[in-house]
Amino acid sequence: MSELIYKDESYQIVGVCMEVHRQLGKGFLEIVYKDAIEYEFQKRNIPFEREKEFLIHYKEITLPHKFFADFVAFDKIILEVKCGSGIAEEHISQTLNYLAVSKLKLGLIVNFGKESLETKRIVL
Repeated sequence: MSELIYKDESYQIVGVCMEVHRQLGKGFLEIVYKDAIEYEFQKRNIPFEREKEFLIHYKEITLPHKFFADFVAFDKIILEVKCGSGIAEEHISQTLNYLAVSKLKLGLIVNFGKESLETKRIVL
């Protein structure tokens, strides 16, 4: 079996999300979970950028609309926060597109909308 990419870093990120879910449970808006994740990242000295902006290039131009990753942690992992009934195919497609545009290799999708935290690793 091959080694997981960014295993230690993703373990820390998922641990933060598990703590947030344990404290808050399900039912809040995404912004509440993002605020709590930011607090935990700061408390644990995990380097991150929130709402990191990425430009989208198309042929010879840069498109006027950008995308904003919920978080980029450790300068190499995109964290997308959801709070719905599950992680849908469109969330996976969106994260794959974010990885392609950002040139990063790993995305984590976390869903706070269920009784237990739901996570998905997306590798480009």
